[in-house]
Amino acid sequence: MVPRPALVLLLALLAGCGSAPREELPPAAEPASSPPPAAKPDGRLVPVGFKPEGIVADPRTGLVAVGLRSPDELALVDGASGTVEQRVPLPAAPRHLALERDGGPVLVPAEDADELLRVSLPGGALASVPTGREPHDAAAAGERVFVADELAHTLTVLEADRPVSRLRVALQPGGVTPLDQGRQVAVVSVRERVVEVFDVESGRRTGRAGAGVGPTHAVSDGGNYLFVTDTSGDALLVYHLRPRLELIRRYPLRGSPYGIAIDNRRHRMFVTQTALNQLTELIVGGRPSLVRRYATPRQPNTVAVDEATGRVFVTGKVDGVVQLLDPERERTR
Repeated sequence: MVPRPALVLLLALLAGCGSAPREELPPAAEPASSPPPAAKPDGRLVPVGFKPEGIVADPRTGLVAVGLRSPDELALVDGASGTVEQRVPLPAAPRHLALERDGGPVLVPAEDADELLRVSLPGGALASVPTGREPHDAAAAGERVFVADELAHTLTVLEADRPVSRLRVALQPGGVTPLDQGRQVAVVSVRERVVEVFDVESGRRTGRAGAGVGPTHAVSDGGNYLFVTDTSGDALLVYHLRPRLELIRRYPLRGSPYGIAIDNRRHRMFVTQTALNQLTELIVGGRPSLVRRYATPRQPNTVAVDEATGRVFVTGKVDGVVQLLDPERERTR
């Protein structure tokens, strides 16, 4: 039975009241440690380097960028063949990657360096911009880039390669994503268990809602729907923006759902479940529905999709591999 003080706190978090003192909030959710795989991974595995985590696929160049450790570097992988074309040394390793636009650059939040790195495609030239403490994720929205400074509790706002402002957000921002056709940006604060939405131009907060038991990351359909992985709560949370930011559905997804990517051309979403070494494909919308589940390599913390080809890429952190998966081909087997 849950002790009464813990139950009261849990209910407060689920309600998104944000009123619990900082020292009483439980730690942020982390991906579950994966067991040895129970099934052979689908698709094809290619070696990339030590502890791959953070991945993004560029539909214009066909390159897939993968974050690596020891040494800290970015591997640029040919998405068709799986061949590592280039390795770009980094001052610190990322946990998540994003594209500023199709064709690059790749946005690399270098956590331990307190910098956002921009890596050009296909050349791999590197530039850096200072951020707040521990940049964890980044997203381009409109003409700006928003960086979630996890331990500064801010969003660093960049424009024309320089910081222009810092927005105060809820405790420990993690995932950040554009929505509303780039007019707004959403950030999931993983310690305070809330999601907030900000206007890109003014920086004004336009919405706030509770985000389950232990949220981590978010994507959007580019329009009215926002999707958040509730890693501790074994669920995908679905929000709509209008008439206000509101949680409208909780889709059960057991196994510590963590990494998330969206293919808006095909209306598909992909979520990793690290406790199961599994990837789930869903139809995007206000009522997500299951398409198929796939076996992954061990510790599938991050996932990306190339919207030009539909190919999906999953990092296998334990074995130093990336999984190349073609969902349409797998569904016909």
